[in-house]
Amino acid sequence: MKLASLKNGTRDGKLVVVSRDLTRYTDASYLVPTLQAALDNWSRIAPHLEALAEGLDHGSVPSERFHEHDAHSPLPRAYQWADGSAYVNHVELVRKSRGAELPESFWTDPLMYQGGSDSFLGPRDPIVMADEAWGIDMEGEIAVIVDDVPMGASVDQARQAIRLVMLVNDVSLRRLIPDELAKGFGFFQGKPSSAFSPTAVTPDELGEAWDGGRLHLPLFVDLNGKPFGRANAGVDMTFDFPTLIAHAAKTRPLAAGTIVGSGTVSNKLDGGPGKTIAEGGVGYSCLAELRIVETLANGKATSDFMRFGDTVRIEMKDASGHSIFGAIEQTVEKYEG
Repeated sequence: MKLASLKNGTRDGKLVVVSRDLTRYTDASYLVPTLQAALDNWSRIAPHLEALAEGLDHGSVPSERFHEHDAHSPLPRAYQWADGSAYVNHVELVRKSRGAELPESFWTDPLMYQGGSDSFLGPRDPIVMADEAWGIDMEGEIAVIVDDVPMGASVDQARQAIRLVMLVNDVSLRRLIPDELAKGFGFFQGKPSSAFSPTAVTPDELGEAWDGGRLHLPLFVDLNGKPFGRANAGVDMTFDFPTLIAHAAKTRPLAAGTIVGSGTVSNKLDGGPGKTIAEGGVGYSCLAELRIVETLANGKATSDFMRFGDTVRIEMKDASGHSIFGAIEQTVEKYEG
């Protein structure tokens, strides 16, 4: 099933069930008001939501037109947002841009940071920033929402806790990040609010593309209406989601509603860092990778980060070409204070 949170003037929105083709929804808030409330009691609530989803697809329950512009992120705010960096190719490239070598341990021990989760952006909300000089970048990712995960959970326990899957635009301010990391205390200002896809879907909706830990489909990233990235999310993912979840739960339990991200989807090409779509590659899921590849090839980056008026679109399609989650589509706007 596909779940969304419609904007209704409250912080957490109204929970609805969305049809498989993303055209219609039926109100689920009479069962449970919000997605977080459903996750808090998933084993009891999920069967009722599934019944609504079946009724919606058969036309036997009341429905209205679903407009992606009316949706919050599925969880407009969450108790926890832990973003991994499972595509080590991306980590290696970003570290090269800072003149840092990749430690061997990065291939066996996942990277993860805890991001701000109190105010996610809606999938069609603008990215509002005060200064283009901060290096505004998109990062196309996959994320899962989990049920309660005990501290010290095994990888198998972590796999069983995955409840929903969605897409992410993990906005980064690239020119603020190096100085923050140099302080030795991690991201803060360099990681503003992220946005998630209009719907979060249960793994069974993904069919054979979901293997229990990885989503084997291309992630479509377009910049200003032109194809920018088509990297396959199931390829070159060094750490799958159960491994990332177990890593996050090593020293603490994870509460129901915790979001765990994959990090920027990134594919190698013939052992190298990848090429643009125009050059026959699958492109990139963020501008930082393109700029690093340009620098490695030509001595300097020729592409800029996002500027006011630029628009990014992030989407994933099934084998038949139909959108699975709906699209994140955001335009960068100037913050006027």
